[in-house]
Amino acid sequence: MQDAIVKIDHLSHRYSSSWAIRDINIEIGQTGIVGLLGSNGAGKSTTMNILCGALNQTEGNVYINGIDIREQPEQAKKEIGFLPQTPPLYMDLTVDEYLIYCAELRMMPKDKIKSALADAKERCGITHFSQRLIGNLSGGYRQRVGIAQAIIHRPKLVVLDEPTNGLDPNQIIEVRALIKEIATDRAVIFSSHVLTEVQMLCKEIKMIEGGRIVFSDTMDAFNNYVAPHSVLMRMENPPAEAALRQIAGVTSVDFLTERQVRIYFTGDQDISERLIEASVHNGWRLKEINLDKSALDEIFKQLSTKKIQ
Repeated sequence: MQDAIVKIDHLSHRYSSSWAIRDINIEIGQTGIVGLLGSNGAGKSTTMNILCGALNQTEGNVYINGIDIREQPEQAKKEIGFLPQTPPLYMDLTVDEYLIYCAELRMMPKDKIKSALADAKERCGITHFSQRLIGNLSGGYRQRVGIAQAIIHRPKLVVLDEPTNGLDPNQIIEVRALIKEIATDRAVIFSSHVLTEVQMLCKEIKMIEGGRIVFSDTMDAFNNYVAPHSVLMRMENPPAEAALRQIAGVTSVDFLTERQVRIYFTGDQDISERLIEASVHNGWRLKEINLDKSALDEIFKQLSTKKIQ
């Protein structure tokens, strides 16, 4: 990849006698959102901590905008903004006090802090809370302050670790929109163990399982790869479970409500057509039918087995 902002080369790290990550290779371009997906304990946090300079790797190299983070850590870290899963907020400081403090920690020139502060607050929608104590903000606005501290020094790479955790649905939508806006002029790594969050935001996906990259491609390629394994149907006049079980390819049936049923099948892509035909023929009055994707743990199992790299 030309002009990669991140280049991770054969990265491995060992805690005591066990390897947390092994032979990780990643390249990320200058703009856009890349999803880092993995189950808890998969190696995401270790990878991010090394990437952000908080941990020295056992083997391999990490380059941020061409700078080796182990050889020139200060220069590399100037290009990185990091929001950990628990934002490093000081509740007894105002928003302005905290963000100015963060800018000074990043060694920003004094004459550039004022404009950077105004820009970060405007982009994150917190200008009207400039003099408010962080401890008096809601969870959603605290998260916005956390994102503001990650971008105040205008880095070329922003790393967000589970940024929508603990937020209500409205706050999640607002933070998603903010992340998309931030990614228009820089690269964003969005780490999560929630597949739907990654699908909503990212165009590329890097999946880690067991300390190794098991998938690295576009989100479209991922969605095409992950095979459906069940069908969700809603009918006005649903049949008995036995009638559905008799349809070729159906392995089990689970009624979720009186009119909604999930039908499981194996390796048969014509199942939807069969179900629609049966509904028309038997007067089930089908209102909706959707293919479900595999559960995340099942996806990890598929990918790990096939060892996609």
